Amino acid sequence: MATLIDYKKARFNYEIMETFEAGIELRGFEVKSLKKGQGSLDGSHVIIRGGEAFMVNAMVPPYQEKNTPGDYEPRRNRRLLMSRKEIARLASLEEGRGLTIVPISVYTKGPFVKVSVAVVRGKKQYDKRASIKKRETAREARRAMNDR
Repeated sequence: MATLIDYKKARFNYEIMETFEAGIELRGFEVKSLKKGQGSLDGSHVIIRGGEAFMVNAMVPPYQEKNTPGDYEPRRNRRLLMSRKEIARLASLEEGRGLTIVPISVYTKGPFVKVSVAVVRGKKQYDKRASIKKRETAREARRAMNDR
């Protein structure tokens, strides 16, 4: 399982409640581009419309700029492949509680490209400051132990 894209800021900006695994509908040159390490999940989210889940605003640039179709849109909506039961669970979790569905990472699992999707709640500013303080104290403690 090789991670192709990771949304590193997600764990800082959001409190992760529950995670799901989903397949993603891609074109061939998009898969090549992702395997090359190109792409970004910054600012992307998942919406549920008509019993289907879509990843919105994820950037997947073309593999070879000159060989892509003229109508290709790098930030197009991409359908997520999940069971109806999982989609219904996501929809029920998202409803009216201030929760959002965000893609956390894109990775390969065998020959397939998968997306790790999480139901998240946005952190407040004081929560982010607490996370930074906790990370820095842990870093200082490691440095102190290494100096001995």
